[in-house]
Amino acid sequence: MNIARDRITAGVLAGGRGRRLGGVDKGWYRLDGQPLITRTLARVAPQCAAAVISANRSLARYRALGHRVVPDDGGDFDGPLAGIAALLQAAATPYVLIVPVDTPALPLDLAPRLGTALHASADLAVASCAGRTQPLHALLRRELLADLEAARADGIRAVHAWHRRLTCVSVAWPDCDAFANVNAEADARVIAARL
Repeated sequence: MNIARDRITAGVLAGGRGRRLGGVDKGWYRLDGQPLITRTLARVAPQCAAAVISANRSLARYRALGHRVVPDDGGDFDGPLAGIAALLQAAATPYVLIVPVDTPALPLDLAPRLGTALHASADLAVASCAGRTQPLHALLRRELLADLEAARADGIRAVHAWHRRLTCVSVAWPDCDAFANVNAEADARVIAARL
C-alpha cells in the first residue's frame, strides 16, 4: 500500500525516565551538541504531515519546538503504551508513525517503507533488523486506539505483547545502526562516532 505523507502523523515518544542517563529528560539529552528531540524531529517530520510529542515533563519546552505536545494518560512514566495511546488520540491523520526520541539515526525513509508494506489486512508495519523486531518503530492505523485501550485494561504493558494481538507486517532493514538508541553515556559515545 502506498500511504501519502499527508495521511501520516509522526508520533514521538519522549516520556521515559532516562534512569541510565542519570534521570535526565532524554529528549533534551545532547548528543554531539544537539538535543535528541531536535535530531529525531529533523529525521521524521519531513516524512509526515505533522508531528506530535508525547512527554511527561518539560512540556512547555517541547511546545516551544512548534509541535503539539500531549502527556500520556497513564500518570507518571506509565510506559510506552500510555504514550502511544496519547499519540493515537491526538493524531488527526489515519496513520501514526511511532518513534522513540532516543534513536538519533532513524531511517529517512521509515514512513514510506513501512507504508508500502502495510497492506489492507494488516494493523501495523514494524521495522526489524537482523531478525530483531523494533516495536517502537512502527506505522499504525489510528483506529487501533480502541484495541490499545482494551489491551491496557486487560493489563498488557509491553508493546510487543500488544503487537501479538494484532496483524503485523515486519519490514527488514539492512542497517541496524539506524535503530541504535541512547540509553547510557556509552551508547551516546558509540552513536556520536557514527554520525
